[in-house]
Amino acid sequence: MADEEENPTFEQENEEIGGGAEDRQGKRKRHFSEELSCMMYVDILENLDIEFITEMTQRAMAIGRQDRVQVEDLLFLMKFARVKDLLSVNEELKGASRRAFDEANYGSWHLW
Repeated sequence: MADEEENPTFEQENEEIGGGAEDRQGKRKRHFSEELSCMMYVDILENLDIEFITEMTQRAMAIGRQDRVQVEDLLFLMKFARVKDLLSVNEELKGASRRAFDEANYGSWHLW
């Protein structure tokens, strides 16, 4: 018991220092949570951008000349990726329309 009184908890020390700003309900105020979440979001976007640029540069070097990246190589890769995405979406739409057609035609049939 004596040790507990001599060694205050983190919250007690924080309140003594003045870091325990609380509102009327006794909850801690969060002064920087919005700013921190924005900073984390920007950090994640930056990491994604760097990863994308690195990957695209490596792919461009693989299809073009090894010692230099050409603008045309990057444009080709971007167009190729876009065409690949469009073909994938087209296949998904075809499958969805087939399923809807099958359900409309065969879903209402009753066997006697």
